[in-house]
Order: sequence, then C-alpha cells, then structure tokens
Amino acid sequence: MSRYRRARVPGATYFFTVNLLNRRSALLVRHIDLLRDTVRATLTRHPFHIDAWVVLSDHMHCVWTLPDGDADFALRWKVIKFGFAKRLPKTEVLTASQHARGERGIWQRRYWEHLIQDERDYRHHVDYVHLNPRKHRLVDRVADWPYSSFHRAVRAGLYSGDWCGDDGTGQDV
Repeated sequence: MSRYRRARVPGATYFFTVNLLNRRSALLVRHIDLLRDTVRATLTRHPFHIDAWVVLSDHMHCVWTLPDGDADFALRWKVIKFGFAKRLPKTEVLTASQHARGERGIWQRRYWEHLIQDERDYRHHVDYVHLNPRKHRLVDRVADWPYSSFHRAVRAGLYSGDWCGDDGTGQDV
C-alpha cells in the first residue's frame, strides 16, 4: 500500500482539493446546506479558519489556517467527509473493497493538500479558489457563483465585487 507524505506544520495554512468519487455528480451543490452544516459542526469540535472555499458540483477547493499547535487537517477532512456521507440516502453502488472498508462510495479516498509557503503562494491559491467556477465555465463572472467565500471576501474589502480574475493579458483565465 502506498504511503503518502503530508506536510504537517502546526498552525500552518493549507490549500486543499477534495473530489467526489463520481466526477459527473452534482451532489455537492444539490446538498450544499448539508455540506455547510457538516462544516459548521466540524468547526465547533475541531476549529480552523476558512480563508477561502469554493464548492463546485463534484469537487471543492479551500484554504484553511489551523490553530497554533495543531496540524491535524486529516481529522477534520475525515469528520467532514464522514458527516456529510452519513446523512445522505444510500443510493450508490459499492465495490467489494468499499463495502469491506465500510465506505459509502461518495468521496475519493485521497485529497490534494499543499502547505502554503509565503504571502505570494497564499494569494495565488486564494485567487485560484475564487476563480475556479469561471475556470470551469460555470459562470462568466466570479461574483455569479453562489457557493464561494468570494462574497465574504468582497464584504471584507479584499476584492471588488466585479473582480473576475482577468490576468491583465486580455485573455480569459
């Protein structure tokens, strides 16, 4: 079995990509309230700061900052993924391996994690999170995607409401 090496730095900031197993599913946006409730419940038991988050139909990207002295993002993802899946009706077909592991067959087992290195890296990943619906051609303007922390960032004055990620070259991102 492969052993994945993860950078575990207490109090650090991380970028994540988490995917559904079925990449053609719209499960995340269909059940956005359940996902939000699950994240809120996780925050209560295992606090972290949400720097940026976007939820698309079949995957999500986020940037989190963990509390000082805490590097356990894996526990938080386990709680979120399990809590979300547990409250959904069991309609998926399971493989023998999934059944043996007690899995639901909703999430990909792994996720992408990146330790943020500096302010430039942070800005790049936060922008990437907010641009993602436009990148996937779900909207023409970033502000038009409802499942994003972009709206909170606009209220905080971090972005203008009409920011769409034009890279200055005149080409669409």
